[in-house]
Amino acid sequence: MKDVIASPSVRALALQKGIDLKELASALNRETITREDLQGTSRNITQISTGTSHWDVDHAAFGPVRREPMTRFAKVAAANLEASNAMIPQVTHHDRADVSMIEALRADWKEEAQVRGVKLTALAFHVKALAHALRAYPRFNASLAADTETLILKDYVHIGVAVDTEHGLMVPVVRDADQKGLWLIASEIAALAARAQRRKIGPNEMGGASMTITNLGGLGGTAFTPIVNPPEVAILGITRVETVTVWDGEKPTPRPMVPLDLSYDHRVINGADAARFMNHLCGLLSDPRQMTI
Repeated sequence: MKDVIASPSVRALALQKGIDLKELASALNRETITREDLQGTSRNITQISTGTSHWDVDHAAFGPVRREPMTRFAKVAAANLEASNAMIPQVTHHDRADVSMIEALRADWKEEAQVRGVKLTALAFHVKALAHALRAYPRFNASLAADTETLILKDYVHIGVAVDTEHGLMVPVVRDADQKGLWLIASEIAALAARAQRRKIGPNEMGGASMTITNLGGLGGTAFTPIVNPPEVAILGITRVETVTVWDGEKPTPRPMVPLDLSYDHRVINGADAARFMNHLCGLLSDPRQMTI
């Protein structure tokens, strides 16, 4: 077979996805390969040419089974996650922040929250803190261009908030979170989450996030590895607050600490950048007065 005709960007993408261009061209019976031919992520070439796969198993041979078709929304999400995991070299940085002052403020403002008719959740503080951190570290508020040679730095801060619904995970976005106060952020999170549960989120309320927060705090866990949601370059995971003994000199003191998990695209962000970013974020959460002035 003649040499495969493909642009440098297509060759780079094929290398990232572990696809042999000659083998793919042979399976497709043509010489020219485009980016569209690679969009099925790192598909098995044998599957392309023969229609078979190592996952093609007769499960009913081992016992009773039932089939449940994936929804269109779930199929789209699965394809995006598969592409992200296959194409992006992801690293997860784990840390935790003292949330004593956040819990104290929420208790102090409980009556005001009732008057306002707003539930001031810890998540609102996380959104506000992340917005501040993205302003302080603009490389995290960026996207890698399709050619993987240009970094697009954003002069806005929009925070995606993952919402677990019976229809699948939805990610509505709090726009311009750096310019909004805690009460407004809390109100918008509640409204967006409620509409997401009812599948009433419009296309203009999703997409375009600077970074996404995925919060498992209400469900449990001590740590996890969230998958970066492209074209974002990082994602922040949150799990359940735990009581940790912190030593103040020779005095042990119990403190409520929230575990944080930052997954990031290592092509854009290195480990030292991630550590500094998380130190800054944890500092904001430990002393939220910095965000309310």
